[in-house]
Amino acid sequence: MERIDIHPTAIVSPKAEVGEGVSIGAYSIVESGAILGQGAKLYSQTHIGGATTLGPRCEVFPFAVLGLRPQDFKHNGEKTRLEIGADTIIREHVTMHPGTTSGKRITRVGQGGYFMVGSHVAHDCVVGDNVVFANNAALAGLVTVGNNCILGGLSAVHQNTRIGNFAFVGSMAMVTRDVIPYGSVLGNHAHLAGLNIVGLKRRNMPRKTIHNLRSAYRLLFADEGTFEERLVDVSATFASSTEVMEIVDFIREESARSLCMPHVR
Repeated sequence: MERIDIHPTAIVSPKAEVGEGVSIGAYSIVESGAILGQGAKLYSQTHIGGATTLGPRCEVFPFAVLGLRPQDFKHNGEKTRLEIGADTIIREHVTMHPGTTSGKRITRVGQGGYFMVGSHVAHDCVVGDNVVFANNAALAGLVTVGNNCILGGLSAVHQNTRIGNFAFVGSMAMVTRDVIPYGSVLGNHAHLAGLNIVGLKRRNMPRKTIHNLRSAYRLLFADEGTFEERLVDVSATFASSTEVMEIVDFIREESARSLCMPHVR
């Protein structure tokens, strides 16, 4: 059995669940009901609220605050949760809030993410695996972020917005509309600026897949015909491409937000 290491100055509720090999640094607080997975490491002066489940081998750096009351005026202390997947790195001053009864009752953060200084995940968000949030990137409530996404520094995402898998949000972008999978958005308010080609290459996406995505993108956002007609054409032409059809399905899915589009030329 791996030893649990708790600094003498840390305050850990006897009603918290602490896994094997957990390390809790000086002046940290772990509230009743919190669950810390095997091998998790809390550096000094972290605060883990009782609504939090922290996955195995996560690292939480000083002054991060996880699972305290969400910033929603309708929340009156009801029992909701924040779940964070394994191997997630949470740097200084990061905040993540649990869900609300008027939302999904739970905020979910996937595994393998890297949340840089000051980034924020609000109530009822769903964040995928292997994401990167640069310094001070922030999600409002009920945002969905797919797998392998990158949010640039000081970017912000409006409530109820969807961001598809492998998307890139540029630094200081203000995202108020849905971002297609593999898309790249820039600006305030953000506009679609192409595909996240750099990110796809970094993830070793096959050349043929990137070629298909580029061709589909050009067809989808061409000047000829209506957008719905072009969507039908893309669906027919690239029916065998899983990645292109992911974009098509994303666009057709019901959403509270309109779609982030390229600037009108």
